[in-house]
Amino acid sequence: MTLALLFPGQGSQSVGMGAALAEAFASAREVYAEIDDALGQKLSLLMREGPEDQLTLTENAQPALMAVSLAAARVLKVEFDVDVSRAGFVAGHSLGEYSALCAAGVLTLADTARLLKLRGQAMQRAVPVGKGAMASLIGPKTDLALAEAAAAAGSEVGVCVVANDNNAGNIVISGEKAAVDRAIEKAKELGARAIPLNVSAPFHCPLMQPAADEMAEALASATLVVPSVAVVANVTARPERDPEVLRRLLVEQVTGRVRWRESMEWMAGEGGVTRFVEIGSGKVLSGMARRIAPDAESLALNTPEELEAFAKSLA
Repeated sequence: MTLALLFPGQGSQSVGMGAALAEAFASAREVYAEIDDALGQKLSLLMREGPEDQLTLTENAQPALMAVSLAAARVLKVEFDVDVSRAGFVAGHSLGEYSALCAAGVLTLADTARLLKLRGQAMQRAVPVGKGAMASLIGPKTDLALAEAAAAAGSEVGVCVVANDNNAGNIVISGEKAAVDRAIEKAKELGARAIPLNVSAPFHCPLMQPAADEMAEALASATLVVPSVAVVANVTARPERDPEVLRRLLVEQVTGRVRWRESMEWMAGEGGVTRFVEIGSGKVLSGMARRIAPDAESLALNTPEELEAFAKSLA
């Protein structure tokens, strides 16, 4: 059995996430405390009690989701003697790539928290509120070709690209609002449903270049080391181990497409993964895994009981 650990991205946050881990395990509380110290912010209190509108702010949601993922990873290691190196691969969706890199030892926990805080702030600063938009194209007719055609139609009036190739039937476009509106019209003509997303900025498109520039500067002074487990990168959809390549890809990821479907297909195919385990908050990625790789086992680890059961399954 080849195992892949998956780390969720923005949208999986909810008030109270990670609280059960903190109540059950000192090792989880230590992770939250270290992140609070690194940020100079009571992020753990915001995660536990809200308010929701503050938690969903990009600059808070990104480090908060990482915190829950890394707390779960620490619990697995400390309480159940299950190290991340048991996996064949790690991968994370957008901000989740930082969680994956931290879990694999590429970045320290404190550096990861600070980088994600900055990433959220930089992405928010990059585009004035109301100028950008994102939309999810869904339905049985939705595939990459349809999404590309819709984005091309949008590009006639402004910036519009495919941002997240999540899985067949779920692809996200991003860009200037007028361009995304035009792309939505085209997508509907082609037989897809199109749902505008309630996001604060148009992520993973060229409009994010100012944020990419900020991240390039921040990452240039960060220490990245060789991962203990190969990281399947969003930008390449292939396993990467070179710290300098990983540093470059984190910058490219800000404006680039999240090639999640391709990443999952590679792991389930050439990578030989037979078990996908989402670690952190929510069950979005394990749900995608079931659609992309139906022959593989897919599960999510959110609770102390789920973590314990998973650890016992590896014994």
